[in-house]
Amino acid sequence: MKIEDVQSQTKKQRIATHTHIKGLGLEVICEHPPGSQIFYFYDDSIDEETEDIDDEIPYVDPAEGARQVNGEAIRLAAGFVGQAKAREGLGFVVDMIRQKKMAGKAVLLAGPPGTGKTALALGLSQELGSKVPFCPMVGSEVYSSEVKKTEVLMEHFRRAIGLRIKENKEVYEGEVTELSPEETESVTGGYGKSISHVIIGLKTVKGTRQLKLDPTIYDALVKEKVAVGDVIYIEANSGAVKRVGRSDAFATEFDLEAEEYVPLPKGEVHKKKEIVQDVTLHDLDAANARPQGGQDILSLMGQMMKPRKMEITDKLRQEINKVVNRYIDEGVAELVPGVLFIDEVHMLDMVCFSYLNRALDSSLSPIVIFATNRGICNVRGADMTGAHGIPFDLLDRLVIIHTDIYGPAEMIQILAIRAQVEELVVDDESLAYLGAIGQQASLRHAIQLLSPASVVAKMNGRDSICKADIEEVSALFLDAKSSARLLQEQQDRYIT
Repeated sequence: MKIEDVQSQTKKQRIATHTHIKGLGLEVICEHPPGSQIFYFYDDSIDEETEDIDDEIPYVDPAEGARQVNGEAIRLAAGFVGQAKAREGLGFVVDMIRQKKMAGKAVLLAGPPGTGKTALALGLSQELGSKVPFCPMVGSEVYSSEVKKTEVLMEHFRRAIGLRIKENKEVYEGEVTELSPEETESVTGGYGKSISHVIIGLKTVKGTRQLKLDPTIYDALVKEKVAVGDVIYIEANSGAVKRVGRSDAFATEFDLEAEEYVPLPKGEVHKKKEIVQDVTLHDLDAANARPQGGQDILSLMGQMMKPRKMEITDKLRQEINKVVNRYIDEGVAELVPGVLFIDEVHMLDMVCFSYLNRALDSSLSPIVIFATNRGICNVRGADMTGAHGIPFDLLDRLVIIHTDIYGPAEMIQILAIRAQVEELVVDDESLAYLGAIGQQASLRHAIQLLSPASVVAKMNGRDSICKADIEEVSALFLDAKSSARLLQEQQDRYIT
C-alpha cells in the first residue's frame, strides 16, 4: 500500500525584497493624540453606552491621526535596523501628512546603494495606512513611445491624490425575513401575470418592519440574488438594492460554502446612513476620458482598434478640478493628499524637472518623495552637472534626508531578519561570515547568498546553514566588485 503526504493548499505569500518592512519603527506614545475628538456615528444604530451623546459633537475621521509618536526611532523595530535619523525625519513627514500640512512639498532620500531608501518609502506607506494613496514609480517609466513624459508624470501625480466622498442616505437596512411578490393579472391581456408589488420583511437588533415595495425594486432584488436570511439595504430615494452578505445566524448551515457572513444590523430598520467612497483624481480622469461607445459592431471594433494608452487633455482635467473644488466647498467631499514616490529620480531629464517645478506649485499636489543613489553627475537633457543628477532650482525646493552605510553589527541583524522571513535556520558563525561578506562586497549580495546556501545545506542532509555552505556558494557566485576586478585583470581577453 502506498501512503503519501497531502500537500497543504494554503496560499503562501511570496517573499519579496521588502516583505519584512512593517512601518518606520518609531516609538508610540498613545493611540489617540491629546486634544483630538472622538469619532461617533450619530444615528439610530448608536450603541447603548453612547446614547446620551449630544449630536452637536463634531465628527472626526478615525483614519486621521490614530497614533501619536514621540519621533524617536527604536533601534530594531518594524523590520528596520539602524537609519535612526532618516526614520525620525520621515516620522515628522508622516505627522505633517496626517495634519495636511505637507501638500505640494517634496523630500529627497539620498544615500549609497543598499542603504534602505526604498525600504524607508515603503515603511512610510505602511505608517500612513491604506486610506492615504501611495503611488510608487521609477524615473525610467516616463520614457514611453505612446505617451509624453509630462503626461506620465501628471498621471502619477493624480493617482497620488485621493478624494473621500461622503454622502448621507436614507436607507432601509436589515436581515430579510420575508420575501413574497404579489402577482396580478397582466394589464396587456393574455394568460401571463405581472408583479404588482412585493412584500419584504426586514429585521434588525431593535425590531422588525414589513415593507411594500414597487415592482421595479423586485427586479433589483432578483438581480442581486437576494434570499431570506440575507442582509441588505435599500436606498429610500433611488430604490437601489445592495446585498451586504448572509446573516451570521446561518454561519453553521453548511460545512463548506463561499458566503460572506455579516452581523445583524443595529438600530432601527429605517435610518440615515453615511456612505464613504474613496477614489483618486486619476480614477475620475479615466472614467470621464473613456468614450461610451454604442453596442453595434462598428463601435465595438473601434474600441478594440484604439490604443490601450490614451492621453487625458488638460481641458478635461481642469473641468474635473472645478467639479472637485465645488464638492469640497459644499462639504460633500474631502481632499486626501497622498504620496508620490519617484525612485531613481536621476533618470528624469530637464523637461521632467521643469514640469515638476510647476506641478509642485499646483493647489492639487501630493507629497512627492524622490530617491537617488547618485552623487555629483550629469543632469539628463542638459550640458551641466548637478548634485544627485538634479538641477539646483529643483534641489533647492527639497528637504534632503541622507541614509548611512550599515555597520557590521547592523548587517548581521538585517541578515538574521531576512533568514527569519525566508524561514531559514542560520547559526551565529554563518551570520558573522555573511556580515563580513556584506562589508567587503555589499549587503544585497550577502542576502542573495542565503537562498542558494539553504539549497546546499539540504543537499548535504542538514536543515540549518553552516559556514561551509556559504563558502561553497560564495565561490560559485561573484559580487559586482569581484567581477569588476576580474575584468580589470583579464581585460585583454574581452571585446571592448
